[in-house]
Amino acid sequence: MRLTAMTDFALRLLMTVAAEPERRFTIAEIAQHHGLSEAHLMKVTHALGRAGWLRTLRGKGGGISLGKAPETIRIGDVVRHVEADLRLVECRGPGSRCRLTGCCRLAGVLDDALQAFMARLDAVTLADLLPASPPASTQRIHPLRRSPAARTPAG
Repeated sequence: MRLTAMTDFALRLLMTVAAEPERRFTIAEIAQHHGLSEAHLMKVTHALGRAGWLRTLRGKGGGISLGKAPETIRIGDVVRHVEADLRLVECRGPGSRCRLTGCCRLAGVLDDALQAFMARLDAVTLADLLPASPPASTQRIHPLRRSPAARTPAG
């Protein structure tokens, strides 16, 4: 089983934004940092915003921020929301053409495995995916945060 790129993008986006809750991010900076398509990231941002997990503000001073506390965002819910189809095999969908449907036990085993997978994701919140404690140094480390030298305009 492999989750779609959209789910991967959604989880990366949520983790990035949750790591600095006081900051507003742009789609362009997140896309550039993670090497993602801005168009795809925009679709994901829209979906997560509609679900209330992200807050989006347009215009100058706008950007993306977390819409809910990370402790309330269950990873299983995000995966279910973003994934269009979680069926592991074709026979579990409408119009199955599998000749083994009705006499095969594999589909039931895969259904159980999917339920266990989703139960594990349901047990994890976005907060669980964030660093447990701040770094020992006084400067917080975050993949999108620029060092103080990078913020200083070149003279």
